[in-house]
Amino acid sequence: MNKKGVLLVNLGTPDSPSTADVRKYLDEFLMDERVIDINPVMRTMLVKGVIVPFRSPKSAKLYKEIWSETTGSPLLHYSLLQQELLQKQLGSDYHVELAMRYQSPSIESALKNLKQAQVESIRIVPLFPHYASASSGSVLQKVMELVSKWQTIPNISFVNSFHDNELMIKVFAENAEKYKPETYDHILFSFHGLPQRQLIKSDHSGRHCLKSDNCCATLTNDNKFCYSAQCHHTARLIADQLSLPADKYTVCFQSRLGKDPWVQPYTSVVIDELAKKGMKRLLVFCPAFVADCLETVYEVTVEYGDEFKKLGGEHVQLVESLNDHPLWIDALEGLVKG
Repeated sequence: MNKKGVLLVNLGTPDSPSTADVRKYLDEFLMDERVIDINPVMRTMLVKGVIVPFRSPKSAKLYKEIWSETTGSPLLHYSLLQQELLQKQLGSDYHVELAMRYQSPSIESALKNLKQAQVESIRIVPLFPHYASASSGSVLQKVMELVSKWQTIPNISFVNSFHDNELMIKVFAENAEKYKPETYDHILFSFHGLPQRQLIKSDHSGRHCLKSDNCCATLTNDNKFCYSAQCHHTARLIADQLSLPADKYTVCFQSRLGKDPWVQPYTSVVIDELAKKGMKRLLVFCPAFVADCLETVYEVTVEYGDEFKKLGGEHVQLVESLNDHPLWIDALEGLVKG
């Protein structure tokens, strides 16, 4: 029987929280021309000479904080569960593989497995709700580079983004409801950040991006490929699902790197401002991630939580990601079947 192939791809994780493995992961990740999109010589000097040597030991300590003795990396743990549950739901007509853009399991090995299974087609699903050149774009480029060398290329299709997926929105809203959002002083939708230059590159019109303070507030034909505009759209859909008034929540961006301006406002700055206004309890969504990881479990819960308390706040509550929620598996099925 001919099977249809499915390739789920998440960002990646070190093989272990050791400094050596974290160094390998950061090196592969940051040397990607779509992640740090600058002159190759400058990128090599910056990554190999500055960032990786100094950041690896620090990041290794953080990974040790979230690493489980039984399940290892939370990102890989939940990604494997998503693969397993999706395979079960799709049945024997499909062959589902999981890959990480960086480190293990590799895209190359996953594609090799699909090739050996003699699938008649391959559906590529980058596990990033919002399109960005540095995430989804990098996955699609890598897949195309590898498959282009095959003698026989099956039908291949790609999921570009799913920022407005109804089931995904419903899961985030359901996950939040048990915390009673109405009891919090303010709600943050904290997305992973990107350099502003990458947003500008996605503006094919050349006349929209960062031309006004609210250029991302509404999704339009001019900004339909814009990561920030898609993020704002997701936040608004979740807020609508929960009946949140506009003044109750803020869209912000975390995890910036380097001195160049990134998408704003920065989550850390927003938290500082809210604390100065006397707010005590914050509820935080991270809708850029389909599985909990270092950026959610540690950066939000621990780093931002501690920062908020030092400024007089009391509690930062993370809304868990999609993880292995049954409706998220339904959503993945829908993305596969298109």
